[in-house]
Amino acid sequence: MDATEKKELETIPSVAGGGGTESEHDEKESERYARDLKAGLHPLKNKLAFWYTMRTPGVSYEDNVKKLVEFSTVEGFWVCYCHLARPASLPVHMDLSLFKGGIRPLWEDPANSNGGKWIIRFKKVISGRFWEDLVLALVGDQFDFGEDVCGIVLTVRYNEDILCVWNRNSSDQQVIMALKDSIKRHLKLPNGYIMEYKPHGASLRDNSSYRNAWIRG
Repeated sequence: MDATEKKELETIPSVAGGGGTESEHDEKESERYARDLKAGLHPLKNKLAFWYTMRTPGVSYEDNVKKLVEFSTVEGFWVCYCHLARPASLPVHMDLSLFKGGIRPLWEDPANSNGGKWIIRFKKVISGRFWEDLVLALVGDQFDFGEDVCGIVLTVRYNEDILCVWNRNSSDQQVIMALKDSIKRHLKLPNGYIMEYKPHGASLRDNSSYRNAWIRG
């Protein structure tokens, strides 16, 4: 990462669907993994990218979504993460996202279009710790049914922050509920802590990320 990239990460919010067949994707990932190993690095199972979204009046949400930086190794992650602003310093109405390579943080992305998200609300004073726990769980591929996870999103609000975990399939109830339990376990949340689930299709219909969500407990 050069000085220009570091400056962008520190000033933007001080943060920063691929095509082809599945076999082509797997082949590219195998080549990437071998290349990183040969370079003496520690490759991650998935290539990942940080994104940010700052809502601008008169500009579509998709046009406001910007990729900050991507990485595929443990070393690359820590170089990026050390230059990211923490949630407490981010402006209101901003989203910071971490998604697997080739997936954009948009409902309409092919990897997301049939999926949904678990929604967790936190007081602003504690959201940073839970965001970091989610980031580390995604980078380390620690979620149960991790192949179904697309990415995570932090939404900054005035009185609270909202963390979401996006998954591929909103119709598989077994996977959805197992993912909920996995999230609670990684965040060490009490069993009674309220989490909500909402399919992206429902969000497209009512044009809302969080209203009319299903409460799952």
